Amino acid sequence: MKSLSRPILPSISRLSLCLTVAVAAFFTTACDSQRIAELEEGVASEGDVKMKFGEPEKVWDGENGARIFEYNRQPAGAKNYMITIGPDGKMSSLRQVLAPHVFAKIVPGMPMETVRKMLGKPMKITPFELKKVWHYDWRYMDGPNTSDAKIFTVVFNNDLRVLSTESVADPALSPN
Repeated sequence: MKSLSRPILPSISRLSLCLTVAVAAFFTTACDSQRIAELEEGVASEGDVKMKFGEPEKVWDGENGARIFEYNRQPAGAKNYMITIGPDGKMSSLRQVLAPHVFAKIVPGMPMETVRKMLGKPMKITPFELKKVWHYDWRYMDGPNTSDAKIFTVVFNNDLRVLSTESVADPALSPN
């Protein structure tokens, strides 16, 4: 009996994890879509943004006195939003930043702080002390289906400068 239950348990755990990630992503996306629809660029105020999204995870300094609010949906979600509030107190842009066109702007030598400003807080940071590198991982969707979930990794050296990047299928959703 023990030999039959062993192969089943990892499958159940993986299935449970997949369902949890998919449900969390669905509800976060559904709520975010509603919030986004209710905010108009150039019209919505900082107060309107905070009423819909709450307090930002982090506030970054933008150009010309603008402030950029980071709304992180990691680790279970697959989106991170950067909402720019202009010097006039109005929302000037709302961007979902976990996307291949944003990843393409990350180049070797770029400082970690710049990457964080571009992508938001990662879902996971893994140090590899012997190799003297750090992996920062973000979950994102590369299509409309749950099976399109991927992990974007930025590899930093000990000075926290980009060495390389890669995207792989999300292992939490892998059938094997």
